[in-house]
Amino acid sequence: MAYDEDLADRIRAALQNQDGVTEMRMFGGLAFLVNGHMAVSASGQGGLLLRVDPAETDSVVREDGVSRFEMRGREMDGWVRVDPSATASEQELTRWVQIGVDYAASLPPK
Repeated sequence: MAYDEDLADRIRAALQNQDGVTEMRMFGGLAFLVNGHMAVSASGQGGLLLRVDPAETDSVVREDGVSRFEMRGREMDGWVRVDPSATASEQELTRWVQIGVDYAASLPPK
């Protein structure tokens, strides 16, 4: 499945005032990187693939529409999927994007 281009445009709009943003196709979607670190992606499987502080993964996945990202059957701390239902409004989407940006921006630039 190709990523949702409308969602990618909404993410771009949420990131319009953020410095250091680049785009890159990865994980079957369109990723948005901050200073070389992935922050958020319009996932090829629908919804968002989001980078979060690994220490906060458990609390983030307690929210409706959020689950751990799995790669080859292994759940990954620091990575979550956010269902489209949890990003329906611009306010909801902006909140999720900001969580990813905040974590990516906390890492040393690549």
